[in-house]
Amino acid sequence: MYKHPLIDRDKMSPKEALDILIEGNQRFTSEREDDKDFKALIQITKDKQHPFASFLSCSDSRAPVELLFDQALGDIFSVRLAGNIASDKAIGSLEFASKYLGSKLIVVMGHTSCGAVKAACDDFKDGHIGEIINLIKPAIRHEKTVSDSTERTSKNPDFVEKICALSVKYQIDTIVRCSDIVEDMLHQKQIGIVGAVYDIATGKVHFLPETLIV
Repeated sequence: MYKHPLIDRDKMSPKEALDILIEGNQRFTSEREDDKDFKALIQITKDKQHPFASFLSCSDSRAPVELLFDQALGDIFSVRLAGNIASDKAIGSLEFASKYLGSKLIVVMGHTSCGAVKAACDDFKDGHIGEIINLIKPAIRHEKTVSDSTERTSKNPDFVEKICALSVKYQIDTIVRCSDIVEDMLHQKQIGIVGAVYDIATGKVHFLPETLIV
């Protein structure tokens, strides 16, 4: 299917899936994106989807996953929520992609200058936004135990970026802790999981090696 016709997706390893994403982002940032025959892809994918990777990423309009990794129809199962939060529904979607669609890698991806993270840093409250903030706050509490940051608001860009990375790690922990399906598939080496942060100023995605489980 599409870019990887010679790779059997059922036999693809989580590490191979990660390598494909890394190479795709390199093409994106160097403006060497592959040509895509979308008309043919529509026909190839119309009866069945078999994404090789699934994402929990932010809804931010500047961070569309398929574009950032130079992928196309049928390649990515994308779950997007403000703040890339591991809500029950997000976890359920990732379970479906992993167990029933054959996705080999879960990526939890935050991004720089995230509005949801900034709102959490400022303890913002308005409507249902608070439900998002509550799932980011644990990262703020953790940062307080390991740092002596004096300006702990969105006015401190370094603090915001720390919280972004810590939140990615927290969302991964939440997924593994709350999902027997994901935990079992990780244990059996059927899938992998990794965290990442997208830099909206450069287009580069930085994977967090300390979060990688394959």
